[in-house]
Amino acid sequence: MYLLGIDLGSSSVKVALVDSATGRCVAQDYYPKSEAPIKAVKAGWAEQSPLDWVGYFKLALGSVLESSRVDAADIAAIGISYQMHGLVAVDRDGKLLRDAIIWCDSRGVPYGEKAFAELGADMCLGHLLNSPGNFTAAKLRWVKENEPQVFDSIYKVMLPGDYLAYCLTGEICTTAEGLSEMVLWDFSTDSPATFLMEYMGFDPSLFPRVVPTFSHQGTVTAAAAAEFGLAEGTPVTYRAGDQPNNALSLNVFEPGQVASTAGTSGVVYGINGTVDYDPRSRVNNFAHVNHGEGKTRIGVMTCINGTGILNSWMKRNVAPESCTYDGMNELAAEAPVGSAGLSILPFGNGAERVLENRRVDCSFHGINFNIHRRNHMLRAAQEGIVFSFMYGMEIMKGIGMVIDKIHAGRANMFLSPVFRDTLASVSGATIELYDTDGSVGAAKGAGIGAGIYRDNTEAFASLVKLDEVHPAADRTPYLEAYALWKKHLENELN
Repeated sequence: MYLLGIDLGSSSVKVALVDSATGRCVAQDYYPKSEAPIKAVKAGWAEQSPLDWVGYFKLALGSVLESSRVDAADIAAIGISYQMHGLVAVDRDGKLLRDAIIWCDSRGVPYGEKAFAELGADMCLGHLLNSPGNFTAAKLRWVKENEPQVFDSIYKVMLPGDYLAYCLTGEICTTAEGLSEMVLWDFSTDSPATFLMEYMGFDPSLFPRVVPTFSHQGTVTAAAAAEFGLAEGTPVTYRAGDQPNNALSLNVFEPGQVASTAGTSGVVYGINGTVDYDPRSRVNNFAHVNHGEGKTRIGVMTCINGTGILNSWMKRNVAPESCTYDGMNELAAEAPVGSAGLSILPFGNGAERVLENRRVDCSFHGINFNIHRRNHMLRAAQEGIVFSFMYGMEIMKGIGMVIDKIHAGRANMFLSPVFRDTLASVSGATIELYDTDGSVGAAKGAGIGAGIYRDNTEAFASLVKLDEVHPAADRTPYLEAYALWKKHLENELN
């Protein structure tokens, strides 16, 4: 018996097939092989075609089924992870009305800020745990104001994972975690935030019905089975946004546990057992995958949009021609801790929540033409991303989070010793690296939702810890470099 996991990202769609008995991934693939394009018609805009996501999924699934030689009829359940905060709009026939406005698009900021000002901080934070900011609700308000013909034709609004599930099952539904991503979940009543819908001018019928995160959420239709090579009737039993799912993949379910990822975006995501929030709404709060089962489980998240794009920009523009990311990591390691006084603020990918939705952009500080070389710049970029994590973690600690251990997959920037050592040493936390990823986590989530696993302990019994990274014995150089970086940031913000 097998479990199928899908991770719908903004760079690619990854598919994993997991043996439910052993927990072992038997096949995995992703498409496209180069980063999926993001349409940016104007500064701060970011869109993708949901039809492209479906096409990438079909290619990755076909590869996985072919290489594994697993009969699709032996797949017991499907789980879906997806890029958060996106806006997919369809008409009554299920036809897409426009391209999806994705997570890093910042056009909704003015509408979210206006809602926050007019409804008031007490109302928004007390009920939503967030400012409406730049989340899905604010993006939809932008559509209402700027594309009224599109808005008037909308039958349902979905998140990216909801849309992919709809393509498989014909069912339009979402979860409490999903509505909290849209900032349309009222934590004071544990129900949809109708007060914000009314303020924004949204009929509640625009939004999908709510189903549990782990539950029977529909079955593969005959048409979808024929298109994708799946078996008709295969159930979808789990879905979650990519960061809650990343935490699930690392078996992070309980208060005090923390997960991190550093791919397209950079995230530190911890579990809080109480309903609390930053009064300046600089960190995000969402329903975690196990919230609401008679217990409070809030995912507290700091997210840096400029993580992967800064690293790829450095590869294109600073690293030697044809240099790999591994080669960049080796060059960065040649520079000293603190990059000889060079600091980089990694905020060049739109408005940043941790900076109160301000667009600060990326900037270099302290370049000395006589001493700084390519390796200093490469190290300063990685340190700048880590320091932005630390800036957010300080806010998380201010609302009760304890961060002394960080779980992460050994992937993306966590492959870099400079990145890992800097994060451990500046935060004082031990980093545990595991052999997992979002698609494998989604497959195991499907196993929980289908009742194949009793709970997360059984589902992740096979999770393999690959390494531990401990803070440096002398953390002083790291803390001094962070203090200098933070001074530059504060000067930019003032």
